[in-house]
Amino acid sequence: MSYGTRVAVGIDVGGTFTDLAALHDDGTVHTTKVLSVPADRAQGVLNALSAAQLPADRVAHIAHGTTVVTNLLLERRGAPVVACATQGFTDVLELRRQERAALYDLSQQHVAPLVSRAQVVPVPERMAPDVVVAPLTDVAIDAVVADALSKAETHHAETIAITLLHAYGDPRHEQQLAEALRIAIASRGLALDVVTSHEVLPEIREYERMATTVAEAYARPAVRRYLAGLSDRLAIDGYPAPRVMTSAGGTLEAHDAAHHAAALALSGPAGGVTGAAAIASALGVSRALTIDIGGTSADVGLIYDGEPLVERGGGVAGIPIALPRVLVEAVAAGGGSIAWLDDGGALRAGPESAGASPGPAAYDRGGLRPTVTDAHVVLGTIAAGEWSGGVRISREKAAAAIATVATPLGVSVERAAEAIITTADAIMARALRRVSVERGVDPRGLPLIAFGGGGPLHACGLAERLGMREVIVPPHAGVLSAVGLALAPERRERLTSCVTTADGLNDDALAVLLTTAARELGGERTGLDARWWLRARYVGQGYELDVPVQPGDAVATVVQRFVERHEQRAGFTLNRAVEFISARTTLSSTPWPVRFARPVRDGVLPDDVDDGRAMHRTLVGPTVVRLPDATMRVASGWTARALEIGGWHLEMT
Repeated sequence: MSYGTRVAVGIDVGGTFTDLAALHDDGTVHTTKVLSVPADRAQGVLNALSAAQLPADRVAHIAHGTTVVTNLLLERRGAPVVACATQGFTDVLELRRQERAALYDLSQQHVAPLVSRAQVVPVPERMAPDVVVAPLTDVAIDAVVADALSKAETHHAETIAITLLHAYGDPRHEQQLAEALRIAIASRGLALDVVTSHEVLPEIREYERMATTVAEAYARPAVRRYLAGLSDRLAIDGYPAPRVMTSAGGTLEAHDAAHHAAALALSGPAGGVTGAAAIASALGVSRALTIDIGGTSADVGLIYDGEPLVERGGGVAGIPIALPRVLVEAVAAGGGSIAWLDDGGALRAGPESAGASPGPAAYDRGGLRPTVTDAHVVLGTIAAGEWSGGVRISREKAAAAIATVATPLGVSVERAAEAIITTADAIMARALRRVSVERGVDPRGLPLIAFGGGGPLHACGLAERLGMREVIVPPHAGVLSAVGLALAPERRERLTSCVTTADGLNDDALAVLLTTAARELGGERTGLDARWWLRARYVGQGYELDVPVQPGDAVATVVQRFVERHEQRAGFTLNRAVEFISARTTLSSTPWPVRFARPVRDGVLPDDVDDGRAMHRTLVGPTVVRLPDATMRVASGWTARALEIGGWHLEMT
């Protein structure tokens, strides 16, 4: 392969495949797919670069989507943490929001907090939102430091997390305690990090702020080690240290990302929605639902006003992380999801996955249990034979696996395969409804952008379940997450607490708030795009909406925007005052240019691959089209038209 231009590289490490997209500065795209290495994710990155034969001196940057934080939280393999909390509020993580894990199932329990009660140190101090109620004395600081370091030794902690009441508004006590801890740690030569809540999440709500701060402390050591190790291994071959995709859709340099571990919880899925938004922009589509079906999971998202919808909050593995994130809901319904019969004889799909090793039975790598991929192979929608990423598909192995559920059900393997796909579709359709209907968006008027290895296979069935009549299968569908990573801008952001009613904030003060945040982020640098949002709500409400704003806007104008957005999202307005909770500021570089065109793999488009770009024709379903890195199924009653940018536009007839 010849690389004569500077190249932006995106690498998405999934549970089954590691995808690489190389974007040249003339906009053209090359893609590569290799099997992931579950025991060593970094090796999957190196394998992808090796397979792509990318000269290191041509690489402008490498953007990486990582599941390290997600896996740490799911598997509880993070670093032990000691937490410091205001005396009398040390049980915040245990109390949560005092809601049930499941409303009608009393046997269900919330997951255990990341720190136990024995790992929490009470701090004798008290801040109110606007005044010091109980000062933090030097004597108290000395006692807390001694207690925290003792607990750190007992529990083999690597980090100390500090979350004191109302530190979002006045961080002085957190700063004093953190400084004393750092001095004591340095004097004793200990390898301990200190994380404070006013730096991680300077916003109201003690539980979410403490949970997010502890999650940061829990994940940071492993993230730092992973990124340092990956950077060192890339440097050996002359490649630059990676940028890392954040949950909010921008990228951070590896050094900065290592200090924002909690912001990486949805690193991988955010790349897919970013790539889908670029496709939507190229086609002039302002709103769309997205679904990325990989080997392990299906990730659904929403493009709103031409951009991935970014929201606050959400959780990973039962742990709240109240940082901005691209709206992505993941369900265990990927191609590797294992089909099984429950105790009542009902067919289920997932959440267990065959992953990359051994993989679906059809891969002939030792897998014996039936998966969604095996069902497609049995039905012929995934063709037997050689595929990308070093995979060879065996229909015989797939049929043998499907038979293990077909026989107990008393049906043919084909009928069982159809039922497996229908079951997986039902799971994914529910997720699509949640991200749309629950936000006041009617999916029936939107197109569904389907990508990932399995997205184009399931798209028609999912669209029919939601009453949608359009599907967009983008170019590079099987590796679109990697494309999204490569083109994503470098982005830094800051949250600034500003709890006040609209009447208490004048136009000049609003402008100062916004410009100060941008300046502190480095807004004096040229070529950066600054954007701002205010979190607003009616007084007395328990949730907020992000409202776009910019310096020079009148407060009354921002209030009106909030009222309109609230009516659009919730369907009503209230005759109440509006209050602002915090401001979010982002500074972004210019996105890497991309020209969506005929997909190229290793410089050659195989003769048996139809990507839609060269054909300029309309296909009538039912039919199956093999794409360079995925398979598209055009269902009965649907037509598919080749797009000028590559890919396909499907419509229900």
